[in-house]
Amino acid sequence: MTTVSRIEWTEQTWNPTVGCTKISPGCKHCYAETMSRRLKAMGTPGYENGFALTLLPQRLDDPKSRKRPTVYFVNSMSDLFHDRVPAAYIDKVFQVITETPRHTYQILTKRAARMERYFRGRSVPPNAWLGVSVEDKKYGVPRIDHLRGVGASIRFLSVEPLLEDVGDLDLTGIHWVIVGGESGPKARPMRMEWARAVQRQCAEQEVAFFFKQWGGWGADGKRRAKAANGRTLDGRTWDEMPAAVCSQVEAAAA
Repeated sequence: MTTVSRIEWTEQTWNPTVGCTKISPGCKHCYAETMSRRLKAMGTPGYENGFALTLLPQRLDDPKSRKRPTVYFVNSMSDLFHDRVPAAYIDKVFQVITETPRHTYQILTKRAARMERYFRGRSVPPNAWLGVSVEDKKYGVPRIDHLRGVGASIRFLSVEPLLEDVGDLDLTGIHWVIVGGESGPKARPMRMEWARAVQRQCAEQEVAFFFKQWGGWGADGKRRAKAANGRTLDGRTWDEMPAAVCSQVEAAAA
């Protein structure tokens, strides 16, 4: 089953696995955990186990039936590189990706070390973008080096929820950075200076920058609804995409 996504930087979600376990501060108020429990209560197929890690092989072939080129966020409700997802199953996911070059697949993980190990001796399909979550210095920033060790055509960082100043970032080999604050009833605030620092470093290192949202706390440090806080930073929206994507669009239009 694939679904249309409200996430600003993708089009649809594809979840061949659901469920996860928490490993770092960014997981504390996991939206997928809350949604999984809600879907279980509604009797939605695939969520019979709630947020327990579950493989759903019946969903593997879903992207094959979609003819229009689509951007898929893979495992928005899980982590493909979770330790309990067998490598043979990950192989099947990437086989589908390889067989559907018309689509673009965005894969985000907090298990960056396992992702790097998985791709030793394996090639990344050119239509697969690989990313890591970078919510803080201790847990998030070290994931960048693991990501850099993987030969993906597009490597990206999801700096969301941004929980502190992440300091000086080495963005060598990184093509795209997404920044966002946390949403939900227990959201932790994101400070203006933290987001600005990441944007400045992206500009200096010529990396595409995408500001997703403020979340539950506004730029003024006040708590209000996510929609009311919006997604502008310093008076403008930031919807930059990786240069490779812009080149593909220009080539298609020529």
